[in-house]
Formats: sequence, structure tokens, C-alpha cells
Amino acid sequence: MIKNIKKRKCSAFTLVEMSVVLFIISLLILLMLPNIAAQRKNAMKINKQALQTELNTQAQLYLSDKNVQSVSLDDLTKAHYLTKEQYEMIKREGLTIQVDE
Repeated sequence: MIKNIKKRKCSAFTLVEMSVVLFIISLLILLMLPNIAAQRKNAMKINKQALQTELNTQAQLYLSDKNVQSVSLDDLTKAHYLTKEQYEMIKREGLTIQVDE
């Protein structure tokens, strides 16, 4: 019986091994966080540009369809050229209509 107990080997991680693994994982996270923040800023910038393009396109379409000289954000929303969600995002971003005449 004593021989069986001595032959058994423990296959668990030691405290040092666990500490090394946690250190490596922490280091990888610290290296990735600045890149993730930069990518988020870049995505927000691209989204704003796309929203501005959509606003300008819809304004030009409205001017062409209605044969008028000017258009407001409210006009586009009332005529269903923009959705309520787009209207709210445009207001939040502070975008303005930029139509080439």
C-alpha cells in the first residue's frame, strides 16, 4: 500500500508556473489595449464620414426631386429621406448639410 502512494505523481501547476502564465497574459493584454482604443477611434471617424456622405447624398436627392434651392435637416426627416435614428446621430455629431451647387 505504501508503494502505491509513493509512485503517484502530482500533475498540478505550481505557484511559480501559474504566476508566469498570469504575467504573460497580463503583458499581452497591456500590449493590445492601446491598439484596440486606436481602432475604436478610427471606426468612429469612419462612421462620422459615412454619415456625412449619406446626409449630403440625401440632401442632393431631395433638392433634385423637389426642385427647390435649399433643404434643412427637418425637411429631409419629414420627407422620409432620413430615418429618426439618422437624424438623431446627425444632431449628436453636429453635422451640417454640404451640397455642391
